[in-house]
Amino acid sequence: MRTPIMAGNWKMNNTNCAAVELAKAVVEGSAGVKGCEIILAPPTTALSVVNEVTKDSPIAVSGQNMYWEESGAFTGEVSAQMLLSCGCEYVILGHSERRGRFGVIEEGFTEELQSVFGDNDATVAKKLKAAADAGLKPIVCCGELLSEREKGMTDAIVGDQVRAFLAGCTTEQLQATTIAYEPVWAIGTGEVCDADEANRVCGLIRGVVAEVAGQEIADAMRILYGGSVKPDNVEGLMALPDIDGGLVGGASLKADSFCALIAAAAKSAGGGCCCCGG
Repeated sequence: MRTPIMAGNWKMNNTNCAAVELAKAVVEGSAGVKGCEIILAPPTTALSVVNEVTKDSPIAVSGQNMYWEESGAFTGEVSAQMLLSCGCEYVILGHSERRGRFGVIEEGFTEELQSVFGDNDATVAKKLKAAADAGLKPIVCCGELLSEREKGMTDAIVGDQVRAFLAGCTTEQLQATTIAYEPVWAIGTGEVCDADEANRVCGLIRGVVAEVAGQEIADAMRILYGGSVKPDNVEGLMALPDIDGGLVGGASLKADSFCALIAAAAKSAGGGCCCCGG
């Protein structure tokens, strides 16, 4: 059975002081939870201080992005080795916002945004391999814009993204990888993909992994859903067979809502709270 993951992507939120307080609240609020892997992805500036808070708990820390080179004249970039030195176990790669694909401002989408945020299938593939080779566990994102969904392109867009970033991966790199399906139109908008449709696309992703890497790796790989995951919809999502957890944005910025998601994920795996029997 695949252990579910609940990963909180804080994006560009929380100074160090605020990050420490939120991390402390999540540690306290999730104490005793069994059967769910918990990940916090604070801003790069707060990685070390959050790791200090979580290091004696089961909670893992993740970067939000990284560059594929070990070092060099790459102003503003962060390497896998730097993330590891901050205590990171995971790194999020290819998030739609890093690709310049913003659901909340899709009508104003411009080439300038894409040039600023810059990731594409080729760069995500290079980052995945570099991260896994360095000992990080990549959480690699894929998903379609609303305009692409309305044209019936969801399966083609998502399938092509997954094939592109998994191409040429070794067995070890694949075994380290988690995939997150994030329909871009549902990120930060309050909209949520229908649970059955989210499960269908996650199943499609699993099928592509099987096509690329074989059924055994596909069956073992965890596939997350990301896109306005909240306490009022998480149980329906977690009840479905191809959804193994959530990559959570806004709801991870408050400890009570994020801990509710953690509890729901643990419940779906038959776990709960060891201190209360829940």
